[in-house]
Amino acid sequence: MRQTYLVCYDISDDKRLRKVFQIMRGWGDHLQYSVFECQFTEMDLVKCRAELSEVIHHEEDQVLFVCLGPAEGRGDRVITALGKPYTNVDAPCIVV
Repeated sequence: MRQTYLVCYDISDDKRLRKVFQIMRGWGDHLQYSVFECQFTEMDLVKCRAELSEVIHHEEDQVLFVCLGPAEGRGDRVITALGKPYTNVDAPCIVV
């Protein structure tokens, strides 16, 4: 089953930023600067994370994977990170 993900990234080096952008263009729809919407199977998610993991610097860069639930509907939101750990922001956030 495919799940819908928002993939958002903060890359500190321009060369790596371009590489990450090119990788993500192959996986999903470019929504905004460093934000993509992707429809992943479990295997797709593993492959995408592996590709990105080879490019990013894990101490400097961050890629967030926000699961929005099944592609045909919405489920619970789960946020995982690759690289720097995700930290919850106390300010209210609205996703449109």
